[in-house]
Amino acid sequence: MSAPVTVAIVTHDDAADLPACLAAVARQTQRPLELVVADCASRDDSLAMARRHAPSGVETRLLELGENLGFSGGMNAAFRASRAPWFLTLNADAELAPDYLERLLARLVSSAAARPGAATGRLLRPGAPPTLDACGFRLTRAWRHLDRGSGQADRGQLGRAERVFGGTGAATLWSRAAAEDAAVEPGELFDPRFHTYREDAELCFRLAERGWAVLYEPAARALHRRRVLPERRRALPAFVNQASLRNRYLLRIYHQTGANLLRTLPWTLARDLGALAWVLALERRSLPAYAWLWRHRRELWARRRRLQARKSAPASDLERWFSTDALPLGEGS
Repeated sequence: MSAPVTVAIVTHDDAADLPACLAAVARQTQRPLELVVADCASRDDSLAMARRHAPSGVETRLLELGENLGFSGGMNAAFRASRAPWFLTLNADAELAPDYLERLLARLVSSAAARPGAATGRLLRPGAPPTLDACGFRLTRAWRHLDRGSGQADRGQLGRAERVFGGTGAATLWSRAAAEDAAVEPGELFDPRFHTYREDAELCFRLAERGWAVLYEPAARALHRRRVLPERRRALPAFVNQASLRNRYLLRIYHQTGANLLRTLPWTLARDLGALAWVLALERRSLPAYAWLWRHRRELWARRRRLQARKSAPASDLERWFSTDALPLGEGS
């Protein structure tokens, strides 16, 4: 019998982070367990490091993809290589507490929600004093998806298990049944067009539109050395900022309804104009994002039509996330 949980890691020049990440996987109390590492054309010795530090007693598969397919493409390859009913997407720069998987799995199995589709934990940034990194996603009327608690000093806030809009791909446990139900193409966990950044939020939109719940379990804890933050935007590589800009519009092309557009227009328009002004004045290397969206418009609208046609949950189930950060467990099931 295959392991009930797959831990999947996508690497691209992550050799320095892998020893600590894999050591944390080895300490997981959840057993049996399998590990899939998908390498996206690393130029360092990521694959050799993954072989050297593969957890003892954990079935491990290394996928050498040969090209940089991004987090989306790498995770899709790992997802297709696995058959476990639960699938953890894990960043190489994250370290799980030993009971992380066990606590998330217990929360999902015992959930009062009608369709528990994913669970995420309490992620903190390394160092002192303790600082929150992510406690699930929340949405804003400007169509931003933000990590709850990000950058706040950890004073025990957000300490209840709740239902949230979504979870970060850095360390979220997904139900295979939910992911396959929400998939547009077979074997597709994330939309490969996203490549890197915001692909996790897009999956959470699809889950919500199909009636699946995402749960937050604060007792499941992990460290995450997050490098990409809005306040660091000017120091980030050009391809990162370009992908982030492009993908924010992909989310809305796919999932925003006409009614929601009217309700959120003051906030989204202000954000769009601000982004355009920023790019024209300070970040002209991101201008190709707009050109890419125009070139691919027919393909993107075709995918939108497929997504909109597959919705099965009431529109109100998604709309509520624009005005609330969390729901009690079981509510809205």
